[in-house]
Formats: sequence, structure tokens, C-alpha cells
Amino acid sequence: MSISQILAILRARWVVMVSVLFGAILIAVAVNLLLPKKYTSTASLLLDVKSPDPVNGMISPAMMTPSYMATQVDLLTSERVAIQVIRRLRLAENPSMQKQWREASSGVGSMESWLAEILSKSLTVKPSRESNVITVSYEAIDPQFAAALANAYAEGYIDVTVSLKTDPARQYNSIFDGLATRMRERLEKAQARLSAYQQEKGLIATDERFDIESARLASLSQELTLLEGLQNESGNRQIQASRDSDRVSEVLNNQVVAALKADLARMESRAEELQSRFGDAHPQVIETKANIDAMRKRVSQETQRVTTSVGLNNVVNQARVAKAASSLQEQRSKVLQMRAQRDEASVMLRDVDNLQKAYDAVQARATQSGLESQTTQTNVSVIQVASASSKSSSPKTLINMLLGVFGGLILSITTVLLRELSDRRVRTIDDVVNELNLPLIGVLLKTSDSPSGLLGRKAQPWLMQQPSSRTMPALASE
Repeated sequence: MSISQILAILRARWVVMVSVLFGAILIAVAVNLLLPKKYTSTASLLLDVKSPDPVNGMISPAMMTPSYMATQVDLLTSERVAIQVIRRLRLAENPSMQKQWREASSGVGSMESWLAEILSKSLTVKPSRESNVITVSYEAIDPQFAAALANAYAEGYIDVTVSLKTDPARQYNSIFDGLATRMRERLEKAQARLSAYQQEKGLIATDERFDIESARLASLSQELTLLEGLQNESGNRQIQASRDSDRVSEVLNNQVVAALKADLARMESRAEELQSRFGDAHPQVIETKANIDAMRKRVSQETQRVTTSVGLNNVVNQARVAKAASSLQEQRSKVLQMRAQRDEASVMLRDVDNLQKAYDAVQARATQSGLESQTTQTNVSVIQVASASSKSSSPKTLINMLLGVFGGLILSITTVLLRELSDRRVRTIDDVVNELNLPLIGVLLKTSDSPSGLLGRKAQPWLMQQPSSRTMPALASE
């Protein structure tokens, strides 16, 4: 079917077409008049994703991800926010709402969940593409109710975001408080055990006693070394005195022995002189020899006394060395015992320090979680409060009328074409040729026709075609 044929059909059945179009327009007008007017109120929320948290001073990495805004939109449309709105506006306490819920669900299930599902159908949440702003729109028959619901959703979303932070913080705070109490008890027990051990063993925090005892041990070690040297020297002198007492330095340096030996030498010299003068039997010679023997005996006694003192000195040195060695051993044992006690106290002290650090960390975390559980701050701010609109948002009269006209045109054209298919008529030259399958000889015009001819084509007095050998000529007229 060509365009000229379609135009001819529409021209012939224009009454049907206009009737259908007018009916569609009437339906659109009726829809606009019968549908209740609804009003839309919009609130805007700003999500600050770059400011640090006021408690921990850090920026959450999750806020910088592309899915953050989508998550907030899902949260705004969630049942939890809707239930928060219901509780804020006390919709569940409304008798009419309770009656509708009982009629709809026969009293089965949660009324808040039923209301949340109904409220979510009129809610529209749209995030901005190039900013961190989310618009919350609510549509209702009453403009005041729409504004109240939009603002309630914005405030309920803020309350839920705060509770999402504070509820886990309260749980963590309870956990950390209990853990801090147990850690404090363990710390107090460890400190008491360390204090009792230090008091029992006489330990002090500065380890002055251990330093003093260590210094005394070093002093005793030096003294023992010195005494051992003296003991070795006195022992060597004692050995030398037992072998050759005259060459011992104590004997050589003794003034008494030296004086006696000088007297002995003079007496021997005197005896030799007297003996050479008077002979051996002379009384003076005999007396002098007797004196010499007595003097030698005194020298021997004095030498024996000196060498005996050398031996006694060696015995004293040996006793001093033994005493110093014993004192050194006792001091060494004492220092080792103190070192062991100090090491054990150090272990206890490290336990106390570790428990103190753990307690401080837990206490700090408990304090932080306590602050987080009490905070009412959030990164969401209301930048536009919803207000009651004076203009209805639906039904959309202009759009409905345009849809009615457009739909009416399509419906009218479709109706005309369907009727034409059920009642086919010859309306154009092409219809004659196609239906009769004969060549066209000419066209006879009515005198009332315009010069333009059929369907705007220029009329010709005769339009001749050569007849076919298999068909008869045909004549078409108006």
C-alpha cells in the first residue's frame, strides 16, 4: 500500500479518524480530572567524604570509593530508615493505619514492615552525578504529609548513619571495659607480687645494693690478688731462710743482728791479736774465745728469731689469703644470688610493664569507643529542607494530553486501516490497475474537480497506454 492510497483512505474515513482521536483526547482529559492530585516535596542531603572523623581524626577509605554513594542510596531506601521514619512520626500509633493494616494482613506480621513497604513506593532517592548531594523526594496526596515524610526520611537517614557508628561502638566499649577491668586486676596482682618479692629480697628499683655488692666483689678480688702476691713472696723468703738464714734480707737488714755481727768481728779480731801475742793458754785469750762463743750464740739466736718472724709473716699471709678467698667466695655467691634475684625481679618487672602497656592500649581503645558511642556527629548535612508544594506533581496534564493526542492519532490511523482492510474499495488509479489487472486507457474528470486532479496530481485529458495482446482496454472515471 502506497502513501497515496493511505492518504486516500484517511480522507475517505476522516469521520472515523476524528471520532477515535476525539475519544482518546476525552479519555486523557477524564484521566487528568479523575486522578487525584499528588504533591512532591524534596529534601537535599550533603555527604562530606573528605573531612576526618572528629574522634579518631582519620578519613575513612570507604568514603572515597565509587560505591559509597550507591550504598548510601540503598541505605536511604532500606527498611531500617523507613522504620525510623515510622517511629519518628508515630504512624504505627495511628488508628486508621492500624485498621488498614489489620484489613490488609489480618493482623499477621509486623505493622512497621507493612508500613515501610507502603511508604517506600512513593519515595524517590537520586544521587547527583558530579557531586556528593542526594535528593530525597516523597509524593503524597497531602502536600504537608509529603513534606513531613521527605524531612522524616532525611532525619531518619541521619539517625541511622549515627546509630550504625554508635551501636558497634557501644558493643566495643562494653567489650573493652570488661577487658580493661580484667587487665587492671592482672596488673595489680603482678605489681603486688613484684613489690612483695622486692621487699622479701631487699631489692630496690635503682639496683644500688647490687652495684655496691658488685664493687665490693671487685675490691675483694683485687685484695686477694695482692695478698696472694705477698703470700708468695713471704713463702719464698721462708724457704730461703730455712736454707740460708744469713742471706735473708730480713736478717741482713736487722740492726741487732748487724750490731752483734760487728761486735763478733771485733771480738774475733781481738782474739787473734791476743792469741798471736800471748798464745792459746793465756787467760785473756781463753776469756776472749769464751766471749766470742757467747756472741756467736747470740747472733744465732737473733738470726733464728728473725727467720722465725719471716715464717710467722708467711703464716699470717697464708691466713689472710685464706680469709680473703673465703670472703671473695661468699661475696661471689652473694652477688650471684642477688643477680638471680634481680633477673627474677626483672622478669616480674617486664610482666608488669607488658601488662601496663596492654592495659593502657585497652583503656585507650575503651575511651575512644566510649567517645564514638556518645557522638551525635555525622558526615551528612541537610542542605535543603522539604516544604509543602503548592503545585501538584501528578497527574501531569500537559504530558497526559500529549500522550492522548499521540495515542489517539496512532489508534485512529490503526482503526481506519483495519476498517479499510475489512471493507476494501477502489479509491485511486492504482487500485483500478491492481484490482482489475488491466492497463489504464484514460481518466475522466468531473467538472467540479479542481485542476490539481486526484490527490494533488495534475489532471490530463487522456492518459493513453498501449493495450496488451492478452488484456482488454479499461476505462476509469470518477
